[in-house]
Amino acid sequence: MERFVCIHGHFYQPPRENPWLEVVEIQDSAYPYHDWNERITAECYAPNTAARNLDGEGNIMGIVSNYARISFNFGPTLLSWMERFAPETYRAILAADQQSISWRSGHGAALAQVYNHVIMPLAPLADKRTQVRWGIEDFRHRFRRLPEGMWLAETAADTETLEVLVEEGILFTILAPRQAARVRRIGAERWKDVGGSRIDPSRPYLCRLPSGRSIVLFFYDGPISQAVAFEKLLDSGEQFATRLMSGFSAYRSHPQLVHIATDGETYGHHHQFGEMALGRALDQIELNGLARLTNYGEYLELHPPTHEVRIVENGSWSCEHGIERWRNDCGCNSGGNHGWNQRWRRPLRDALDWLRGELALCFEREASGYLRDPWGARDDYIRVMLDRSEDNVAAFLNRHSRCPLCEGDTVVLLRLLEMQRHSLLMYTSCGWFFDELSGLETVQILQYAGRAVQLAEMQHCQSIKGAFLERLALAASNLAEWGTGADIYARCVEPARVDLIRVGAHYAVSSVFEEYGEVTEIFSYRILREELLVLSSGPMKLALGKVFIRSSITRSSDRVSFCTLSFGGHALNCGVRSFLGKDAYQAMKKEVVGAFDCADFAAIIRLLDIHFGMHTYSLRDLFRDEQRHILNLIIAGTLQEFEDRFFTLFENNRRLMSVLRETGMPVPRCFMTTAETALNQELQKIFTADIIHMEHLREVVRAVGEWRVAVDDVRLEFIIRRRLEGAMLALLEKPEDASLMTVVLQLVEAITALPLKVNLWQTQNLFAAMLRSNAGELRAADGGEDNRGSWRSAIHNLGRLLYFNVPELLAAKEGDS
Repeated sequence: MERFVCIHGHFYQPPRENPWLEVVEIQDSAYPYHDWNERITAECYAPNTAARNLDGEGNIMGIVSNYARISFNFGPTLLSWMERFAPETYRAILAADQQSISWRSGHGAALAQVYNHVIMPLAPLADKRTQVRWGIEDFRHRFRRLPEGMWLAETAADTETLEVLVEEGILFTILAPRQAARVRRIGAERWKDVGGSRIDPSRPYLCRLPSGRSIVLFFYDGPISQAVAFEKLLDSGEQFATRLMSGFSAYRSHPQLVHIATDGETYGHHHQFGEMALGRALDQIELNGLARLTNYGEYLELHPPTHEVRIVENGSWSCEHGIERWRNDCGCNSGGNHGWNQRWRRPLRDALDWLRGELALCFEREASGYLRDPWGARDDYIRVMLDRSEDNVAAFLNRHSRCPLCEGDTVVLLRLLEMQRHSLLMYTSCGWFFDELSGLETVQILQYAGRAVQLAEMQHCQSIKGAFLERLALAASNLAEWGTGADIYARCVEPARVDLIRVGAHYAVSSVFEEYGEVTEIFSYRILREELLVLSSGPMKLALGKVFIRSSITRSSDRVSFCTLSFGGHALNCGVRSFLGKDAYQAMKKEVVGAFDCADFAAIIRLLDIHFGMHTYSLRDLFRDEQRHILNLIIAGTLQEFEDRFFTLFENNRRLMSVLRETGMPVPRCFMTTAETALNQELQKIFTADIIHMEHLREVVRAVGEWRVAVDDVRLEFIIRRRLEGAMLALLEKPEDASLMTVVLQLVEAITALPLKVNLWQTQNLFAAMLRSNAGELRAADGGEDNRGSWRSAIHNLGRLLYFNVPELLAAKEGDS
C-alpha cells in the first residue's frame, strides 16, 4: 500500500492598509515591530523559509525551507505587502514553489486564493468571478505559472462557487470533512451518506457539477488538523510525525493520502517554534521512509479520483452552522467575552449589501459611456493593481475604452474602478469573524466602505452616505461607549478620510520638520514642489509655498498653497487650500512674510484665518507614521533630559539605597524607579556604542540582579538583534576581515551575559550563508596557527556560539556537492 503525506498551510492576514494611503500605518500593539504584518512575518513567514534541523544536543545541522516540502497558499493582499516590505521572505516563498516543482513531478507547492478572502457563497456571481480571476492573475504574476488549485476563504463553498472555479481552469480545492454530504464509487448507483465528518479523507473525490463539468475535492483530516491547531501537537516534531502516521489505516487497500490543513500562522506565530516542529516532522517522515511527501497536484496526477462526492451547500471550516458566522449571531465567536452577542452581524451585512448594490448601479451607469464592458474591465483591473505604471494603465484603458480618453476621463474611470475594488475589499471575511462591531477588523472593512462612498460621491452619488449610515445604525456594539455602526463610522472612518487638501496639509505641517526634495512620495501620492520659502527666528519657523499633488492610484490632482507657523515644539498653525491663482498667492505671501519679519505672530494667525478660512491644521492632522516620527523628534531632547536626571539621582543615591536595604527597610518606589530607568538606559547605551565594553556590561548586569529591576527586554532584544544582524551581514560580505569577526564574536559573547533571550534566527541564517560560500576553505585541514588556521578556528568558534554543529553541517554540504 502506497502512503503519502501532504501538509497544507493557509498563510493569510486581513489587509490592514489605510484605504486612502495604501500602506499599513504603525500599530502599537505589534511593538517592537511597526505593525502586525511585520511581526507575524518575523515570527512565522520568514522562519518557515529557513527551518532548523537540530542534532540531539539542539545544535543546527541544516536549514531548509518548509514551503518547498508542504502545500501552501498566501493571501494575495499579504503577498502584495510582503513584496514591498519583506522582499527577502517574499523571494524565498516564490523560490520554494520553484523548488517544489522540481521535487514533485512538475507540480508546485503553491495554490492560489480567492483575492481578498470573501465568503464566496455570500457573494453574487459577478463578485465570485472577479475574486477568482483576480486571485488567478495575482498568482500568475507572482509565481510565473497558472495555479492548479485554489483556496477558498474559510473553505466556504457552494455549487455556484465550484462552477466558477472550474470555468477559470481550477482543477481542485480543499474542503473541511463536514462539507461532504454523500459519496459513491465512480460508476456506482447508490450514494453513501457521510455527513458529520464521516468521509474517508485519504483519497480525492470528483464533484460533478450541474454544468456538466467537474472539479476534484480534497477533504482534509479533521482530527489531526484540529490537534495541530489547538492541542499542542507542535510541542514536538516527533510527536507531530507520529500523529500524522496515525492517519493511515491498515483496513484501506487503496493508496492513502494523509493530509491536513491549518492556518499557516500556526507554525511559528500561534505556536512558537512551530516551524521547527513542522520541519522536524517532515524530516522524520522522509528520512525514515514512513511515507512519501507530496502536494495535491502531484498526488492528483498519480492517483486520480475513484470516487465522487456531493457537497453540503454553504459549508465552511470555521463555523459548524455553515456560513452563518458571517451573517448572523449563530453562536460562533472567538470566546472570552461573556454576555456579548453578535447580533450586529446581520445589519452590518445588510448595510454593505445595500451599499454594494448602489455602487454597482453607479459604476455601470458612469462607466458605460467610456468602457465597452465595464464588468469585464473590472475583472481585468487586477493587472493595473499589480502594475500602476503610466504605460500599463494606458495599455489597460486602450484595451477596454470605447474611444480615446483625455486625462479627465482617465481620472473618472480610475475612480470608478477603485470604487469597485473597495466594494470588494469591504467584504473581507475577518470583519464578521470576531466578537465585536468596534473591533479592528470590522473597522477596517468600514473604512473600505468609507473610501468607496467617497469615490462614489465624486461621481455625483451624493445620497449614498446618509442611507448607508441609517442602515449601519441598526448594528449595535456590545460596548455602550461605541454605540452603533453609524457611531463607529463617525469616530473611526470619517477622521481617517483623506483628500488632496489633507495630503497637502501633511506636507505643509511636516515641511517645518523635514527637508523635502523637489519631488516627494507620501504614501500613494506624488508631490511636486513648485515653491517653498522657509524663514526662522529663534524657535519660530515659517514655511509657505505651493505644491502640485497627484494620486498615484486615481491620477486625481490639485495645486495647493499653504502656510505653516511653528512656535517650536508641538505648537503650530497651518493653513492649506486649493491654489486660487498667482495674485491671491502673492498677496498672502507678502502679508505673511511682512508680519513674520516684524515678529507679529498674532497677525500671522489672523492672516491664516483670512486666507485659508476653515482649512487649518495642526500636528494632529499628520498621517500616523510621520506624526509619530515628528513627535519623537520633539520629545527627544526632553526624554534625554529625564533619563540623565534619573541616572544622576540613581548614582548619587545608590549608597543610601544600599543602606536602606541592608537595614531591612523597604526602598521607596521612587528610588527603585530611578534604578530601573538608569540601568535600562545603560544597557541600551552599551549595545548602541561602537565598542562593547564587557566589564562594564557585567557590572550593569550585576546591578540589575542586585536591585531586581525589570529589564525592558522587548526593546533591548530588538536593539541587540538589529545590531548583531548588521554586524553579521558585514562579516558575510567580508568573511576574512578580522576586525569584523571580532565585533561579531564580542556581540555574541555579550548576549550570554544578559538576563534575556535574543532571537538569533537571521544571524544564524547569515552565518549559514557564510558557511556555504566558504565551505571548501573550511573543510581544508588546519595548517597550524597561521592566518588561515586562525580564521577557520574563529568561524568554528562563532558557529559554536550560534548553536551550529559546524562539522556535521560541512559534511552535509560536502555530500550535497
